[in-house]
Amino acid sequence: MKSLKKSQLLVLQDSLEGEIYTGDLYKKIYATDASVYREIPLAVAFPKSDADVVLLIKFAQKNKIAVIPRAAGTSLAGQTTGKGIVIDCSRYLNRVIKINAEQKKAVVQGGVVRDELNQLLKPYQLFFGPNTSTSNRCTIAGMIGNNSSGTTSIQYGTTRDKLIALKVVLHTGQVIRLTSKNVTELQHLQQDQTWEGNLYRQILSLLQNSNNQKNIREVYPHPEIHRRNTGYALDILLNQKPFNEKGESFNLAKLICGSEGTLAFILEAELALDNLPPANEALLAVHFYNVTDALEAVETTMQSNLYMCELMDKTILDCTKGHLTYQASRFFIQGDPGAILLCELRSDSPESLQKQLNVLQEKLNQQTRAYASPVLYNEDILKAIELRKAGLGLLANLKSNKKAVACIEDTAVRLTDLASYIKDFTAIMNKYQQQAVYYAHAGAGELHLRPILDLKQKEDIVLFEKITREVALLVKRYRGSFSGEHGDGRVRSPFLPEILGPQVMNLLQQVKEWFDPDYIFNPHKIIQPKAMTQNLRYDIAQAKPAQLHTMFNFGREFLKEVEQCNGSGDCRKGIGAGGVMCPSYRATKNERDTTRARANLLRELLTYPDKKNPLSNKAVKEVLSLCVSCKACKKECPSNVDLATFKSEALFHYFNSNARPLSDYVFAYQHKLLKASKSFNWFIQVSWFQKFLKKGLAIAPERELPLTAKKSLRAMLKNRHKQQISNQQPTPVYLFIDEFTDLLDPTIGFTALKLLERLGYDVVVTAHKASGRAFLSKGFLKQAKKLAVFNVNHFTEIMPHNAVLVGIEPSAILTFRDEYIKLHPNQKKAKKLALKTFLLEEFLAKEIDRGHIKTTAFSKEKKTIKIHTHCHQKALGQSQDTFKILNLPKNYSVKLMATGCCGMAGSFGYEKENYAISLKMAEQNLMGKLKNLDKETLIVANGTSCREQIKHCSPIKAKHPIEVLYNALL
Repeated sequence: MKSLKKSQLLVLQDSLEGEIYTGDLYKKIYATDASVYREIPLAVAFPKSDADVVLLIKFAQKNKIAVIPRAAGTSLAGQTTGKGIVIDCSRYLNRVIKINAEQKKAVVQGGVVRDELNQLLKPYQLFFGPNTSTSNRCTIAGMIGNNSSGTTSIQYGTTRDKLIALKVVLHTGQVIRLTSKNVTELQHLQQDQTWEGNLYRQILSLLQNSNNQKNIREVYPHPEIHRRNTGYALDILLNQKPFNEKGESFNLAKLICGSEGTLAFILEAELALDNLPPANEALLAVHFYNVTDALEAVETTMQSNLYMCELMDKTILDCTKGHLTYQASRFFIQGDPGAILLCELRSDSPESLQKQLNVLQEKLNQQTRAYASPVLYNEDILKAIELRKAGLGLLANLKSNKKAVACIEDTAVRLTDLASYIKDFTAIMNKYQQQAVYYAHAGAGELHLRPILDLKQKEDIVLFEKITREVALLVKRYRGSFSGEHGDGRVRSPFLPEILGPQVMNLLQQVKEWFDPDYIFNPHKIIQPKAMTQNLRYDIAQAKPAQLHTMFNFGREFLKEVEQCNGSGDCRKGIGAGGVMCPSYRATKNERDTTRARANLLRELLTYPDKKNPLSNKAVKEVLSLCVSCKACKKECPSNVDLATFKSEALFHYFNSNARPLSDYVFAYQHKLLKASKSFNWFIQVSWFQKFLKKGLAIAPERELPLTAKKSLRAMLKNRHKQQISNQQPTPVYLFIDEFTDLLDPTIGFTALKLLERLGYDVVVTAHKASGRAFLSKGFLKQAKKLAVFNVNHFTEIMPHNAVLVGIEPSAILTFRDEYIKLHPNQKKAKKLALKTFLLEEFLAKEIDRGHIKTTAFSKEKKTIKIHTHCHQKALGQSQDTFKILNLPKNYSVKLMATGCCGMAGSFGYEKENYAISLKMAEQNLMGKLKNLDKETLIVANGTSCREQIKHCSPIKAKHPIEVLYNALL
């Protein structure tokens, strides 16, 4: 493919409504997807209209440059990597155009996210059935490209089954609509001399040939296998009219489905919808001692009308142990199962559902080797499903160089063949001394099977290909589908000639050339593929990993930490999916602002360094500019990618080679500056000085600068006489006075101390240092380390064994449980203190559980309270703790709001360049829930930044939960 000249790009950019980028940043972050492949594109484009897409394709055609369609970029087979122009339709082309509830149809643009479509359909009691594990970020165009199906396929089929029509762009730039055609319409089309007419004429001619029909029917996957994505869907076309009188009308849209963007570019899709599933639902978690027993039970379970039949093996289950998000979802697991089948039943009535349960449980008892089958309902079902869905990301948590590699990812066979197929498959794995991972869609005859390999080692790269080839031939022997849903892509296309044979491959090549004679659409997938070992994410010949001395002790090289991101794209989930990650992406819808993009860039720079300090690249500053260090990724990313810590480390190295702006020093050292300047409040209230200060520090003019308290908390406590405690509690409490509470909200700190003493706790305040949260945020790691070392040593030395360390500001006190452990030279000492360190609400919640604090100590007055908790509490603690303590007063009606990041994030929301994004985050995740509230409703927020943002965006003055609880004491 040709290169792209700067002059060509400028002409193209001027003609587009959207954007196109050729800089290092975008090219590096779009070089990979969720597969093992890496190809640096020539450019990345974000079209805003159909006209933009047509323009880009005409440009590519004229200049013989490849076009790589992309949306969520969650491909496991490398479909969205390539050396041409990546066209990302997810940012702008994401509109639901029409919903026809009466006819159960919807017309959508390609970039619409599957779950977001279903949220819009819910009021109509309809939904789009195919459901992938990436459903909260995958797009309809991506699902069409791969003929996606997911857990629901046994009831609702695949994407191809739901496809009515497509609006696509051909390689000429012509836009056509592909939909069902009757015999008369086909006859007219064959007389048409346009590109569209040529396509119909050529493809119909191919399918009318009896030898072609014979070859197709003999080598394609068995008709009983409904999950099939092997090559182009000629077998599906052959099952339509006029070739099958009982089939559906001829529809070329079905051919585009599963073609992986190699034939045309999808603009719009018309989809068939289903009624929402029956409301009454139950999930049997059927436990087995081994995978073989589970697979042999699949035929028995599928005799019931299941809506889902999913497998998790021991490897997946063990990955969830100790995981911040998924540990709590293991509640239903009994003993140490080798495999679990998740079998979902639904019905319109509870009575009918119970009958189905009874029948299935009786069959399991009589016909299988299941040893337990707990039944789950309501929210417990969602937890179990999330456990299964997290499989892909969890596999990346294997703490070794060897990873579960997607290559034989989704083979599908008939249910009657499944157990024997897996037996033969296991024999192949044993031959190569492989302990494979088994999970996913057992009820559809498809398991996600992965060997565990280190693709940085030559011998494992050889195994990568050998294992894939042997499994391809095994699939052929069973007449299965080498890809049941994830597509052929880079990894499986090389084996299609061995599976389909030369005659059928010749037919596929003809189809490709009729649609795309110059091979501009996503080349080297399905047709003319490269070797599966080319363009691996880690190129042994070119990689020269940087030897970076890090300030944080990660326990291994920084690069290996960064490589935990496998590209699954969980950070692209929308607001409707819940959680916090990733707030900046939710506001911008720009891939650049995802956790994945940030990790991708760091990995690229560290793996292929072009200078002594690879992180001095300006792209580092740009990609991290909107990261608010919310810590959500540490919890919500299945691979536990802690981007906030990566950001601190990367900024430290970046500013070792680049000058810092003055504002960085001011924000980082604010605790010292505020303490040193007694006249600060007077100065900032002088109009001209405030304007001068804001301009000099690039602070948003709309922001009101916070005033320091007249008296700091430490000053308030200096001459205070300690209260006599009558109801002495057994646990001494050391109160950590963070810099924000001390200087900005001392009354909250004073109230916290009084509350603890009134509840009977001996509170000790010591001369410790600031938390260093602002240092961490800006990458001042030498300074942060000094504070971490002092504070850990200080409290370790003075605290008795039965004492606890308690703090008020989440972002400050939780550094003891997070960054301090990686900064302190004695991690064992830091971890020991971390176990005794708590957010104040967390400590009080534990004391409630121990029976040390009772509801009788509090008012019986009625109040309505709504809670917004700090991001760090959500990530490193439990929001439920705040909910629990505010329920101590008997008649308090408390609701924990499902909010994300408030958007302030310390200094982030004050900075002029971030102001608009900060407000957008607040509006999306928080402020909408605070509108039209009763005036008597109390809003509670335990973060300093959160309270400041609420105050800025509304007339509401949020309270700290400790203030509310103290005022409720009798």
